[in-house]
Amino acid sequence: MAQLNLTRLLGQARKGIAARIPNPVRQSGLLLATICPCSQVIHHDWRNGQLLIRSVIGVAILSIIVGSFLVACGGKAETGTLQFHANGEDFVRHGFVSKDGWSIRFDHAHINLTEITGYQADPPYDAHAGGDVKAKQQVSLEGSYVVDLAEGGEDADPILVGEVSDAPAGQYNAISWKMARASDGPAQGYSVGMAGEAEKNGEIIAFNIGIESEYPFTCGEFVGDERKGVLSKDGVADLEMTFHFDHIFGDAEIPLDDDLNVGAPGFEPFAGAAEGGTLTIDMAGLQSQLSTEDYQMLVDMLPTLGHVGEGHCHHGGL
Repeated sequence: MAQLNLTRLLGQARKGIAARIPNPVRQSGLLLATICPCSQVIHHDWRNGQLLIRSVIGVAILSIIVGSFLVACGGKAETGTLQFHANGEDFVRHGFVSKDGWSIRFDHAHINLTEITGYQADPPYDAHAGGDVKAKQQVSLEGSYVVDLAEGGEDADPILVGEVSDAPAGQYNAISWKMARASDGPAQGYSVGMAGEAEKNGEIIAFNIGIESEYPFTCGEFVGDERKGVLSKDGVADLEMTFHFDHIFGDAEIPLDDDLNVGAPGFEPFAGAAEGGTLTIDMAGLQSQLSTEDYQMLVDMLPTLGHVGEGHCHHGGL
C-alpha cells in the first residue's frame, strides 16, 4: 500500500513539474526522458532502502537540466536607449518675420511637457484619423519637463528632454505627449511661455505671453531628412517633439493665401494690446484685448503647435 501511494504521488508530482515548464521545453524528448526515469529509479529502489539518496540525486539532476533549458529558451530581452528631444526649429532659434511684417526674436520659449511616450505602433499610427495608438511596445518618461526651446543659440541642437535606458529594441514609429501647465519654475502656471522682442518700422515691443491652456498630442512617425526611432540592441535612437511657432504668428516667407497664414492671427493683434512698448499678457487677457475673430484664430491654432518634424499630430484642447 505504501509503494502504491508513493507511485501515485510521484505521478502527480511529475505532471505538476511538466505543467510549469514552457511548451518548447516540455516537448523536448530529453527532458521527458529525464522526468520519467526519475520516478522509475525511485520505484525500483524502494525495497532496497535507497529511496532518499536516489530521490535527492534525481531531483538535483532534473533541476540542472530544466534550468539549462529555461535559460537557453528565455534569454535576455534586447534593449537600448531611447532619447526624447524637443525642437523649436529656426523659428525659435533664429527668429522670423510674421505674416504682417513683424520681426520676432525669442529670448525664451518655455514649454512644459508631460506624459511623454514612445510606441512601436502596429499598425502605424494615422494622426489624421486619430484614436488610440495600438502598440507592441511602449516606453514613457515619468514626470514633467520644462524646456526652453530658445536655449543654446542659433546653431543649437534639439534639446534632450530625457531618455529611457532599457527600452525594448525595435522601430518606435509613434509618440505622444501633453503640453500642461507647469506647477513651478519659469513657466509656472502656463503650458507655453514666450518672451522676446518684435520690431516693425522702428517700433519695438517687448512681449511676455503666457498660455494657460493644455494640449495633448498623438503623432505618427517623424517626417524629415532622417528616419528616427530605430533602436537596435545596445544602441541609441531618438524621437522628436517639434513645435511650429509660425502657426501663431504666420510666416512672411510663404504666400499670404497659404493655409498657415490664413489661419494664423499674426503679431499685429498682439501689438495692439501692448502698452508703452510692452506686452505682458495671458490667454484671459488676450480674450479681452483681441477681437473675437483674432482670439478665435489663436484658440484654433494653438493645438496645432505640436509636430514630428513636418509630420502632423492628432491634437485637442483640455
